Amino acid sequence: MRADTEQGSARGPEHPPAPGQGADAENLRLDDEKATRNLKHGVISMVVLVAMAIGLLLAVPSLHDVEHEILRMAIPMVLLAIGLEVLSCVGYIVVFLLVFDRAPVRFGARVALSELAFGAAVALGGAGSVAVGAWLLIERGARPGTVAERSAVLFLLTSGINLITLSIAGLGLWLHIFPGEDDPLLSFGPGALGVVVFFGFMALPLIHDRVIAGRFSGRFSRWAAAMSETIRETRRLLFSFDWRLLGAFGYLWFDIAVLWVCFRAVGLSPPIASLVLAYQLAYLSNLIPVPGGIGVLDGSMIGMFVLYGINDTRAASATLVYHAIALWVPVIWGTVSFVLLRRSRHEPVNWLPPNLRRRHAS
Repeated sequence: MRADTEQGSARGPEHPPAPGQGADAENLRLDDEKATRNLKHGVISMVVLVAMAIGLLLAVPSLHDVEHEILRMAIPMVLLAIGLEVLSCVGYIVVFLLVFDRAPVRFGARVALSELAFGAAVALGGAGSVAVGAWLLIERGARPGTVAERSAVLFLLTSGINLITLSIAGLGLWLHIFPGEDDPLLSFGPGALGVVVFFGFMALPLIHDRVIAGRFSGRFSRWAAAMSETIRETRRLLFSFDWRLLGAFGYLWFDIAVLWVCFRAVGLSPPIASLVLAYQLAYLSNLIPVPGGIGVLDGSMIGMFVLYGINDTRAASATLVYHAIALWVPVIWGTVSFVLLRRSRHEPVNWLPPNLRRRHAS
């Protein structure tokens, strides 16, 4: 039996609440009009930035080779890349429903896709997507404390998959298990960092129990206790045998596969481990608040490819097409989902655990 269903109201209300109960949008400083405006402005900013990028490709002679490679891409490969990005989005839906397992599938899927749209289009990035997801859940009756806890679990769970992938790629490259650039700074360094950060976080509950609990009081003690509980729940899900955990891997790995297919579309076959490391390190640039990371992520990714020995005009072409697909698929799908959620915002949501929900329906 699942831990969250055993604990009853600790994970959510025992009976489906009326829509709008709990904390309202004002408590999160986010309302319907503001959220819609943020998404609209984000999409408009992305369109403007994309138009500027296209204009740059057409206007600068030295970039004509990049333009030429993009136009020569095989349409079936581009369609395959789009399909893989759709699967990446599906992966996020699945892991979202694993963490928020009391959310009905259709409603949870739309909230997950809305988060992806805001994460891609709004300059606040991940922070903005988490706030929107929390608001959408709380507006329909989820408890604010539960939403905050589960949102943190979702973030740590997906981050854990990133660290595992980074560690395997980096250490595998350094140990010559995978082909590619084996410079210790570019292989052992990222891999070891991933291992240290991953196990460091996993050990925080133990540190809390042995060092902090009972010795400190006040806000810090409460924060440390809450963080330890969140990490324990993340660890439980990460090492569970629930098939939905595959969604967390699919969310990352299918997106990396999009990039690999884009390289294949321009006739390049870069080493997989080098591609993975360059991809993950380049995504750190998304901390810079630019809508869609347009210009910032592309430049960072191309620069990382050069470091890992993937230095070719075609690499720039593959990166630009990848970024376009990775942006517009979740933005379009997520925007449609957000609009559907706003249109159905007065419909009640059944927050009963899945087993009780089936029994209630029958």
